[in-house]
Amino acid sequence: MPAYTHGHHESVLSSHQWRTVENSAAHLIEHLRPGLSVLDVGCGPGTITAGLAERVAPGRVVAADAAESVLDEARKSTAALANVEFAVADVHALDYPDGTFDVVHAHQVLQHVADPVQALREMRRVTRPGGVVAARDADFGAMVWYPEPPGMDAWLPIYYKVARGNGGEPDAGRRLVSWARAAGFTDVTASASSWCYATPAEREWWSESWGGRMVRSSVADHAVAGGHATRDELDRVYAGWKSWAAAEDGWFAVTHGEVICRA
Repeated sequence: MPAYTHGHHESVLSSHQWRTVENSAAHLIEHLRPGLSVLDVGCGPGTITAGLAERVAPGRVVAADAAESVLDEARKSTAALANVEFAVADVHALDYPDGTFDVVHAHQVLQHVADPVQALREMRRVTRPGGVVAARDADFGAMVWYPEPPGMDAWLPIYYKVARGNGGEPDAGRRLVSWARAAGFTDVTASASSWCYATPAEREWWSESWGGRMVRSSVADHAVAGGHATRDELDRVYAGWKSWAAAEDGWFAVTHGEVICRA
């Protein structure tokens, strides 16, 4: 499994910590009820996990991530909940028996893994027959923003090279149905939803999250090490993001693909 492209710099975690079931897993809510068991794959700092655990309590919830370090953040996010446990896990080879969970959830995970079809096969394997596998991933090619200041236009080409060079697929959202069917699912319900950032506070926060990680996170390190950009070029990208954030008519939309798959 490739190392997580973005790493866990504060510019990255600030975005992850903003996520909730309501703004990032609404497609799954109707399938949650008290008593269900849930595996949250790639849980990150656990803010979505906390919402899942509240909805299925007293059902068991396992917060799993490939990075041991980020599980400390997940423990903080779920400290008030008695039904959450934690595990270091590789989604390509989950250490659980067949049919262990009622629901297996992954948010912004499949775009980063080496073999998303195998990941979905494993998620299906550990889900009980009739249970649900839910995935949601952004589609970078479907992101749109206005205005388009100089410097910011280089952001996406650089990120594509970094992500694909690290074994990921940034346009995962549009591929989720295809990947799910290749993994053996025959009952797949697809949907799409978006995040939108337009207020001054949202623009400032989003520009620091994404512009910031282009100069201070593992994304920047991968870009330089892979020969995809120089530090000066990344500084210009960051300046472009800040120029966008300062625009009174600034607007940014992140489109996501979503699937609910019956095991």
